Amino acid sequence: MRLKTALCAAALVLAAPLAVAQQQLSIATGGTGGVYYPYGGGLAELINRHVAGHSAVAEVTGASVENMGLIARGDSDLALALADTVYQAWKGEGRFEGRRIEKVRALASIYPNAVQIVTMAGSGISSLQDLKGKRVSVGAPGSGTEVNAKALLEANGISYDDIRVQRLNFNETADALRDGDIDAGFWSVGPPTSSILNLAVTRDIALVSITPEEIENARKVEPVFAPYTLRAGTYDKVNDPVNTISIPNVLVVNADMPDELAYNITKVLFEKTAELIAIHPAANDTTVEFSLTSTPVPLHPGAVRYYEEIGAKVPDALKP
Repeated sequence: MRLKTALCAAALVLAAPLAVAQQQLSIATGGTGGVYYPYGGGLAELINRHVAGHSAVAEVTGASVENMGLIARGDSDLALALADTVYQAWKGEGRFEGRRIEKVRALASIYPNAVQIVTMAGSGISSLQDLKGKRVSVGAPGSGTEVNAKALLEANGISYDDIRVQRLNFNETADALRDGDIDAGFWSVGPPTSSILNLAVTRDIALVSITPEEIENARKVEPVFAPYTLRAGTYDKVNDPVNTISIPNVLVVNADMPDELAYNITKVLFEKTAELIAIHPAANDTTVEFSLTSTPVPLHPGAVRYYEEIGAKVPDALKP
């Protein structure tokens, strides 16, 4: 009897780690100076708290373009990426010519990015055309910011040959502006973003408005672009609204993700949104309506199940 009891106890000890084992998920985000990293960290916390059997961690990456490769190779389980980058990857166009990522699926579009062109007050730069001949950061290599910056510039007759290109991440761009090493920098990110907020505390900044004609030129080249007005006061001493363009941000996975896991993550994303808003205000735009009107690629079947379960109409184009 003692031997049997001892064997049972030993079996329980051996089984215990299996009972509490968590499958860890990797969330590919971006640099620490943008929104992707804190938003991804918030999503990881939601998964840790509310998705049984799973834990998650946000990973710093080069953002959208790199993230699509991570999803394609299975090196990340979830990723945040700009809609234009996601669409190009799915179609095998642009940066993904000849290497289409057929298995990319979306769980949701989560909030819009605003293209924000920042310079120092008094720099003399007040329009896109003023960037010619200037030192301009177009974003980190492999980032969605660079994809957006290049599309916007070229749609309006400005090539990389017309500017002195720097490829810096958000924090590096802010530091270079502060130190006078560049004249202007692009951010494609959900406002407000920490790197611009911090820069505005120590220096007087200005943001470049884009004209309606320039916005329409950009939309002809990239249909996922949409007009966006950055409200006055978003950043210190930026007292007027700024007209620009925006691009949805998409939470993507590989089509091979189990349906139940995709369903549970989508459910948590929309039913625990308040916890994300407490981490970053960009999550105020994380709504079912925004997701179903802004997602550029088919949804994962697990996500479709959640949307239909709550009575939302999923467009045929988004059904896998």
